[in-house]
Amino acid sequence: MTMPTPHAPDHGDRSFDDLVAEGVAVPTEGWDFSWFEGRASEERPSWGYAVSMAGRMAGARAALDLQTGGGEVLDFALGRAGRTPPVAVATEGWPPNVAKATALLRSRGVAVVAAEEDAPLPFADGAFDLVVSRHPVRPQWEEIVRVLEPGGTYFAQHVGPASVFELVEYFLGPLPEEVRSKRHPDRERADAEAVGLEIVDLRAERLRIEFHDIAAVVHFLRKVVWMVPGFTVEAYEPQLRALHERIRDEGAFVAHSTRHLFDARKPR
Repeated sequence: MTMPTPHAPDHGDRSFDDLVAEGVAVPTEGWDFSWFEGRASEERPSWGYAVSMAGRMAGARAALDLQTGGGEVLDFALGRAGRTPPVAVATEGWPPNVAKATALLRSRGVAVVAAEEDAPLPFADGAFDLVVSRHPVRPQWEEIVRVLEPGGTYFAQHVGPASVFELVEYFLGPLPEEVRSKRHPDRERADAEAVGLEIVDLRAERLRIEFHDIAAVVHFLRKVVWMVPGFTVEAYEPQLRALHERIRDEGAFVAHSTRHLFDARKPR
């Protein structure tokens, strides 16, 4: 998730029902967050993942993008790189995103493969010198190291622990520490090293998010479905209404995302 940079919102004195209806109506396919412009903002990590990914694509011979979403990040990176590697493949598990990514990436010469997030990757051992991923649900370390050639690189941006939990816990209440500590970069480092990857670089940052209206909250929770599992407006209407009034009276609801950058190599 990367929402637009801050921009002063102005939605007038719109009603709760009007804003919620808008948040429900917006399509959720792909990872284009431009709709949030003026309604929500997120600081971006200092390393500029998509631009850095373009640099890696510029020199790759065979590249794999895992869990590509609608293909937006890969499309940007390939455009910035000015070339598509001779072999370029992307995987995605959600059928609407498979269709969206296929339509977007076809002209780049990228093959989009429908693959479940937790299923073995349908590629040969050592097939790629570069594997990338932006915000994978769960990194499949055994499969990543298997499909990398010796000397190949895994370059990814992961979601960190307790990301946007101010919002999550607003709806679900306090969560146990074992849930809050999931996706910790130290734990993921250990898991990557356990399958034989060498960590070249690992950086983490905590970034401010602001939600300026309840439509943004509704759309966000519909789009990023694992934040509040089973979220519907009907199930959480009292909390949504109270949050709408809080934003109206006090200003933006502030949360924080966590991100870490992985640069790992398979030994030769």
